[in-house]
Amino acid sequence: MKDPIAPLLIRTSGLKNTLYVRTTGAGAQASIKAVEQQYKKYTNNTPFTYNFIDKTFESHYQSQQRAGTLFTTFAAIAIFISCLGLFGLATYTAQIKTKEIGIRKVLGASVGSVIQLISKDFLKLVIVATVIATPLAYWAMNKWLQDFAYRTSISWWIFAACGFAMLLIAIVTLSMQTVKAALANPVKSLRTE
Repeated sequence: MKDPIAPLLIRTSGLKNTLYVRTTGAGAQASIKAVEQQYKKYTNNTPFTYNFIDKTFESHYQSQQRAGTLFTTFAAIAIFISCLGLFGLATYTAQIKTKEIGIRKVLGASVGSVIQLISKDFLKLVIVATVIATPLAYWAMNKWLQDFAYRTSISWWIFAACGFAMLLIAIVTLSMQTVKAALANPVKSLRTE
């Protein structure tokens, strides 16, 4: 445990003979030149090629990083489109219930009760969507993690945080329209008839 790692030569059974050399970043070029000189001494006209292991590992995970970026982009687009749809439905519901909201306000309903009237059905749908999506997301994430030799476990709090974020986004989206409908003058909505 206290001794530094000594030089090591590993020979694989593939067609190519590979030599792994441990070096520091500062002395890498000097080490490459020294190894190349020794290589040319003992080989016939075989070309000398070299790779850095950290770059090789990075190239292996590049596809995963690209997939993560692509997934994040499309998830953001899907959330934005969902918010637009939720906002449109809230606007439509508020227009349909304009007279009901006006009558409730004339009879003494508070702004909070009007907001609750419009929002409760939408929030129920968001909760149902969360309950359906959580096991599917858990299954998909476990399936994806099975491809890795060393993997992390999925914690329950990630799904709880996502569910809370979904509710928060839905409440913010709905509140834009429901507060406007709740604060509207009830006389205007009742005067149309």
